[in-house]
Amino acid sequence: VQLQASGGGLVQAGGSLRLSCAASGRTFSNQAMGWFRQAPGKEREFVAAITWSGGNTLYGGSVKGRFTILRDNAENTVYLQMNSLRPEDTAVYYCAARSARYIVTMATEYDYWGQGTQVTVSS
Repeated sequence: VQLQASGGGLVQAGGSLRLSCAASGRTFSNQAMGWFRQAPGKEREFVAAITWSGGNTLYGGSVKGRFTILRDNAENTVYLQMNSLRPEDTAVYYCAARSARYIVTMATEYDYWGQGTQVTVSS
């Protein structure tokens, strides 16, 4: 599976961005997908995940209520809609896929990773 993340950029606090992750290769619809982020000097942090059907989602505590993860299996794409952005959301955001249908929060449980897209939120 190859993952290509896009949609990052510079935005003011309170603004919104929508990240996309396009998947190619192996069957996309059978895989749970996740988003993680990593700020300079910090460990990789779980942001959100979605099951293969899209019926179940999970969010990290710092983004719950502000971010929404969505997937379109017909387009082999997963999205992260980010609203009410804060300066502390500044990080490189990575999408990831795991060879299982169920969602988990540990980065080590994901088998495939995209290259990352930079999100910068100014105050």
